[in-house]
Amino acid sequence: MSVAGFEDIMAGPLSQYLTLSAKIGGDVAQHAKFVKAAFDAQLRYVTLATEIAQPAQPKQMELLQPTSTQISAVQDYREKHRSSPLFNHLSAISESIPALGWVCVAMKPGPLVKEMNDAGQFYTNRVLKEWKEKDATHVEWARAWIQTLTELQAYIKQYHTTGLVWSGKGAAPAGGAPPPPPPGGLPPPPPPLDLSALKLDSAGDERSALFAQINQGADITKNLKKVTGDMQTHKNPSLRTGPAPFKTPASSSSGPAIAASVKEPVFTRDGKKWLIEYQKNNTGLLVDNAEMNNVVYMFRCEGSTLTVKGKVNNIVLDSCKKCSLLFDSVVASVEFVNCQSVQMQVLGSVPTVSIDKTDGCQMYLSKDSMGVEIVSSKSSEMNVLLPEASGDFTELALPEQYKTFINGKTLKTVCVDSLG
Repeated sequence: MSVAGFEDIMAGPLSQYLTLSAKIGGDVAQHAKFVKAAFDAQLRYVTLATEIAQPAQPKQMELLQPTSTQISAVQDYREKHRSSPLFNHLSAISESIPALGWVCVAMKPGPLVKEMNDAGQFYTNRVLKEWKEKDATHVEWARAWIQTLTELQAYIKQYHTTGLVWSGKGAAPAGGAPPPPPPGGLPPPPPPLDLSALKLDSAGDERSALFAQINQGADITKNLKKVTGDMQTHKNPSLRTGPAPFKTPASSSSGPAIAASVKEPVFTRDGKKWLIEYQKNNTGLLVDNAEMNNVVYMFRCEGSTLTVKGKVNNIVLDSCKKCSLLFDSVVASVEFVNCQSVQMQVLGSVPTVSIDKTDGCQMYLSKDSMGVEIVSSKSSEMNVLLPEASGDFTELALPEQYKTFINGKTLKTVCVDSLG
């Protein structure tokens, strides 16, 4: 039943997702091949759980390696195709594909799938918004993927509520099937243990000797050796000199590993898209001569300042830390995703500011941008600074706490004012 339930998911919403991916083509079709391979590997793992008893943790990791490899392939493909026109499609899958890791969760793995589904919906919502008026195929594609993870969560709740069930009786495969028994049948059992040869009274004798030692009273200390002054470290400084404690050599402390993880900074233009990546402590980043249909994408920068001159379509800061953005105007929106301690200042107009999974965001507005709409989710420490006639700014905090109550058959949510 467990295997059949998983096969129903693959034959239902996942199959629809794969069909629509092939119809869209390009990077989405290629990306879907890795997703299909990941689900195939998980089907084999779920099937194996019905055939063998639960193996040891190292063996489970070995059996999960094919699934893990395909999940990494899905995410690596997104990272290598950031300039793709279908980048939102690739991100929607890459952000939520770790849902297949539910087989590693010991207790209640269902919430993991829901959490990954929610993480991916930030990008599926962008797909829906971008394509709902252009091509219904992309809309159906996004809904098929969301339905796949929704049914996966329901499947886990039905068959594996408290973790993957190992219902088999066999042993884990390790280099082939277990060897057959010898021709003469099973080997004879070992000879019975001769209990008469054991000295059962030895433990009692040792306990008697122990109690005899304890019952000596004050005489129990007469065999202790007296510590003289020359044996005490505070009276004999020569005893304090000893071998120095071991310290890991500085030259070998993960230097190569850190160096390997540092990537070269990128500042380039790819068609309509400006790519600024891995910049560190660079306050002179400048996008000049930009056009109205251009998109500026800033990824994993730290301690840097980006200035955008001219009017562009969209600006995105993704996984940036302690960065500043100064721009003239945008046609669509400015977006902050997975950022920390960022700030922006608009000199012209901006219709929408989107903030997602960001901690610390300062937004300096201009007189022409007072009609801005700010959409935030899973973020904190957000402040809007409104311009004054004197040239100063008035700072207002965006709400982070809400109260929801039932209003008939609907829910009504209001902001909770801070009491501080």
